Amino acid sequence: MAGKDYYDILGVSKKATAKEIKQAYRKLARKHHPD
Repeated sequence: MAGKDYYDILGVSKKATAKEIKQAYRKLARKHHPD
């Protein structure tokens, strides 16, 4: 069973900086938040 590619889910490259990963995470968190 293949593992999840979290970089692909966030839409960032594997060479993304921590700042880019945080921005992508927050963007998706706002998009999928129930409020």
